[in-house]
Amino acid sequence: MRAVLGRLGVLDWIRIGLLALGVVFVATGLLPLEEAAASLRAIGPLLVFLAGVIVLAELTKEAQVFDAIAVRMAVAARGDYVALFFFCTAFASIVTIFLNLDTTAVLLTPVMLALAGRAGIAALPLAMTTIWLANTASLLLPVSNLTNLLGMQKIGLGNLEFAGRMWLPQLASIAVTLALLWVFYWRRRHRGAPRYEPPVPGPIADRALFGAASAACALFIAALLADVPVGVAAPAAAAIVVAAFFLRDRKRLSWSLIPWQLLIFVTGLFLVVPTVSRYGLADLMRWMLGTDGDPYRTAAMGAALSNTINNLPAYKALEQVVPGSAQNQLLALLIGTNVGPVVTPWASLATLLWFESCRRHDVKVPMRRFLATGAVLAVAGTLAAVWALTLG
Repeated sequence: MRAVLGRLGVLDWIRIGLLALGVVFVATGLLPLEEAAASLRAIGPLLVFLAGVIVLAELTKEAQVFDAIAVRMAVAARGDYVALFFFCTAFASIVTIFLNLDTTAVLLTPVMLALAGRAGIAALPLAMTTIWLANTASLLLPVSNLTNLLGMQKIGLGNLEFAGRMWLPQLASIAVTLALLWVFYWRRRHRGAPRYEPPVPGPIADRALFGAASAACALFIAALLADVPVGVAAPAAAAIVVAAFFLRDRKRLSWSLIPWQLLIFVTGLFLVVPTVSRYGLADLMRWMLGTDGDPYRTAAMGAALSNTINNLPAYKALEQVVPGSAQNQLLALLIGTNVGPVVTPWASLATLLWFESCRRHDVKVPMRRFLATGAVLAVAGTLAAVWALTLG
């Protein structure tokens, strides 16, 4: 027991503390039991999705699917940084859109940093590509970001309907991100050499696992496009790749694959925020948003609050005071809490996990530069995406 507790980090204790606080609120009656039960029933499918998609992504990485794609991108670019830039940004965007921003931040970042080492490429441009697009490319589908899933019940749109409303804002936010990535991180003065040496592709350790993981990801994407509920699509796809590893390499399967930290954080969030809202937070949020439903103000408040406290509690606190009929305002709030959290290190869970990955790979992130360039992206990307939303 002591060994398990010793492995817990600061973030883990914060998550556990949030859940414990939520339990105390219910036990003391500050949050009525009926309301707490309704809140937990609402997030049941979301928790199932979250566990399924993280297991799917983790085992897909273990099957070398991400590594193979990254290396072949570098080979296809033939040493040309412009081509590599577009390959990497497209890869990070696609992974974020279909496999969730945490997959990009947690699993794709180490892959890209390993690629940097193999090809002699500066690591920071690749690292910034993953974390910026993990946030700004997470608008298109409900599964792209946990905030999207939190809002789906109130917004009342299916997967394809949601994509139909958000495709133009998504294009706008990605376009701004690409422009600023190139200016701030990918130009020759930042990356170093004019060309790089393409790496030599290595062998696939187990082609059966590689094929099973690739097929599971393809089926998951197809299920999303067919509007299959995310609480069904994710665990079904994860079951395929878990079965393959059970048959071929079962030592890779462990309980640590289940993202218990995220599960308890979300559960605690759905107990604490409704409680605090009952005792004054809702009035403060109404004052912040105003009464005119302005999408720009809503997105700005979402971005500002996300960079202050974290985007998940920020979205949940603000969503509570937006009417369900104000669909455009809710979508604008998602833009603010998805695109905006790129300034402070704690603005999103993905950014916190990304910093930890960079630390483990000895990649130094200049904090002043991170804050300043992130502020430019937060403002420009949020404005561009909300403008695109109003066009629709």
